Amino acid sequence: MTPSRQHDGPARKGDRAAETREVILAAAERLFAERGVSAVSNRQVGEAAGQGNNFAVGYHFGSRVELVREIVRRHAEPVERARAAMLAAAGDSLDVRHWVDCLIRPYTEHLEALGSPSWYARFSAQVLTDPVLRQAVVDDALSGGTVRQVVEGLNRCLPALPLPVHLERGGMARTLLSHTCAEREAALARGEPTTRTSWDATATGLVDAIVGLWLAPVTPTGPRHDRQPSPDWSAR
Repeated sequence: MTPSRQHDGPARKGDRAAETREVILAAAERLFAERGVSAVSNRQVGEAAGQGNNFAVGYHFGSRVELVREIVRRHAEPVERARAAMLAAAGDSLDVRHWVDCLIRPYTEHLEALGSPSWYARFSAQVLTDPVLRQAVVDDALSGGTVRQVVEGLNRCLPALPLPVHLERGGMARTLLSHTCAEREAALARGEPTTRTSWDATATGLVDAIVGLWLAPVTPTGPRHDRQPSPDWSAR
């Protein structure tokens, strides 16, 4: 073995490991999006990634939660970067629409940048149906900082809402965002017509709807609770 190959060996091994991880992440994202996280085994992910070793997924990622977290992290950086720029422009705005825009538009811009077919919107929708995985994603999102800033800014603008209503509307907003994007992504992948002509137009429709949801009147149904907004409404 030549000296140069001796020096290159560990580097090449590291490169191969990184490449294997990326292939596994891409395969897992697609399978989880199409079938659901719980319906796909590590062996199936490994096979789809071209790995002969049935334990490849566990070797590279450990647990299923860590695998999901790594998929989310692959997409988080460009979304966080775009959201940080929007937050800088928003400043101390007291306009609900500004904060909802900061939440939604960086995500839809990223989905557009992925091209078609893509799987991340459908993957995200699948993950949010699992309480354990959803909490892991929530924790990561809030640790990034920009989602927490959006939630804090939004809470400064919202009218006083009973806690159950606040939590309920947070869940509605999350579901609307997640499933609208997942349905559009699926339609684009199948070559079917979509309600909106672009991701930008989709974002505008989502912002309109979610702003309206947050500002809608509240019909009294019982004793009014003190307003105690949840810090993670966007991802619960």
